[in-house]
Amino acid sequence: MPTKDEVFQKVRSTLVDALNVDEDEVTPSARLRGDLNAESIDFLDIVFRLEKQFGVKIPREELFPESIFQGDADFVADGKVTPKGLAELQERMPFADLSEFRKDPRLDKMEDLFTVDLIVNYLQRKLGG
Repeated sequence: MPTKDEVFQKVRSTLVDALNVDEDEVTPSARLRGDLNAESIDFLDIVFRLEKQFGVKIPREELFPESIFQGDADFVADGKVTPKGLAELQERMPFADLSEFRKDPRLDKMEDLFTVDLIVNYLQRKLGG
């Protein structure tokens, strides 16, 4: 079982290659879209590379459930994720730290959840940690 730092180093290497960014840009708090300029197509490439790097299968929508709330009025109201939506998000993404998002659960802020640390936490759980 790799340590969190070992997982981080492999994730950093993967993101540097996939997104063509400098190593020092890939910090635990770096947001994939906001800081590393990842686009939708990059998420598929990242998942593919992580699967190869770690020898695990990452089901579509498990790590990056971007369409989690599309069209569900129980989960989103007036552009904000509802308490029921937050519970669903926590259930689908137990590896995510939702503490900041809960304070301002606007749907357009959801992409800020997808950080380098989120990937590391996901992989640690996936690898049995």
